[in-house]
Amino acid sequence: MRVKFRGIMERETLLLRGPLGWGEFCPFPEYDDDESSRWLAAALEAGWLGFPEPLRDSIPVNATVPAVSADRVPDVLARFGRVDAVKIKVAERGQELSDDLSRVAAVRSALPDAAIRVDANGGWDVDQAVEALGALSVQGLEYAEQPVPTIEGLAEVRRRLVESGTPVRIAADESVRKEDDPLRVAKAGAADLIVVKVAPLSGVRRALDIVEQAGLPAVVSSALDTSVGIRAGLALAAALPSLPFACGLGTVSLFASDITLDPLVADDGAIRLRDAHADSGLLEQYAASGERRDWWLDRLRRVHAVLADNQHRLFTGS
Repeated sequence: MRVKFRGIMERETLLLRGPLGWGEFCPFPEYDDDESSRWLAAALEAGWLGFPEPLRDSIPVNATVPAVSADRVPDVLARFGRVDAVKIKVAERGQELSDDLSRVAAVRSALPDAAIRVDANGGWDVDQAVEALGALSVQGLEYAEQPVPTIEGLAEVRRRLVESGTPVRIAADESVRKEDDPLRVAKAGAADLIVVKVAPLSGVRRALDIVEQAGLPAVVSSALDTSVGIRAGLALAAALPSLPFACGLGTVSLFASDITLDPLVADDGAIRLRDAHADSGLLEQYAASGERRDWWLDRLRRVHAVLADNQHRLFTGS
């Protein structure tokens, strides 16, 4: 990573080569086998089933600003080129609201006309979220992503913002991809829009079904993927009937390198829809050590067994 993101400076992933292309299996190391099985289902879809027919061939994307100090914002933004939207990480552990205010103000100063959204990753409680979003709203926020951890908390924050006249929409991320029922947030009226990520939702087709059933606008985002995983995100964004918001699929720009010679990064605020082919030289250069490779292969075997068992129970009802 060029800068620390989600607390890490190195991203690990396992790539699978299927008859229809590359798939990426990259659940974070702390995820258990059951949750990780969804990520494997998405990788298998990419490599063995392929993607639905696209409705568009260019996907608008936002820049992503990690929880860096305000003085580092210009350097981070420079890696993304021209963009019309920016997602800014806030509520970082060990930081204060003043850090968030400074970071968001720095983005607004650099890009006066850009759509700005903030992502708290559930880092606030309800009172903190209402206070923070009230203060941040002066910068003109497009929406706030997962300000609190729970669906009930999201509904409360949304209600209190409306009552106070604070013009900030609420987006649900973890409350969609980490819930047993990804539609519960929509049923509870807890969000104005949902963030959908291919890997945690078991693939493009499953994500499309969730968006349709939720009946809410959707933003397609990445799970800190290489270009192989971003290709799946682009497939989802390309297949959605409506794409009202720029997508969070520009995160390859946060990597010091990638595994393809033609990285899926934004050009003039959008990524052109195309396949991602892993390069043998880059795969060799960034190959994991023997011990780490064994760890991932053992994890793959375990997670595949969980996925197979889940599929068996789904189709047999046993």
